[in-house]
Amino acid sequence: MAEAVFRHQVQAAGLSDRIAVESAGTGGWHAGESAHSGTLRVLAAHDIPHDGRARQITWDDFSRFDYLLVMDRENLSAVNRVAKGLADHKVKTRIGLFLSYAKEAGLVKTDEVSDPYIHGRYDDTYALITTGVDAFLMYLRKAHHL
Repeated sequence: MAEAVFRHQVQAAGLSDRIAVESAGTGGWHAGESAHSGTLRVLAAHDIPHDGRARQITWDDFSRFDYLLVMDRENLSAVNRVAKGLADHKVKTRIGLFLSYAKEAGLVKTDEVSDPYIHGRYDDTYALITTGVDAFLMYLRKAHHL
């Protein structure tokens, strides 16, 4: 969901040529699958296209992307473990919680996005993600003069 919302906002801002957006999980159990039907329903209700497939994070992601943002602390720990194993490669990717930018801006009280697959509240997750995307995009514009 976050990938689709962020890509949609990046396109709307005219920044597709400057910002690449991809999503990956720390585990590979859903690799190759499309998004959950609850996610697809919420995205369709907001006219946000999504045709991506799940994939697992790879070592290359740490050199391809400037930012790796995760939804919760469990995934943050997993990604940091991988990054620690790549210490010899001088990883420059910034790793953090997706909602940290929104929390720092005072837009949300939490810095974690719970998995709607578990709790079923896809609309609530969409609202959090939209706030997170807006805050992160605002940060990128300021930090990188976009």
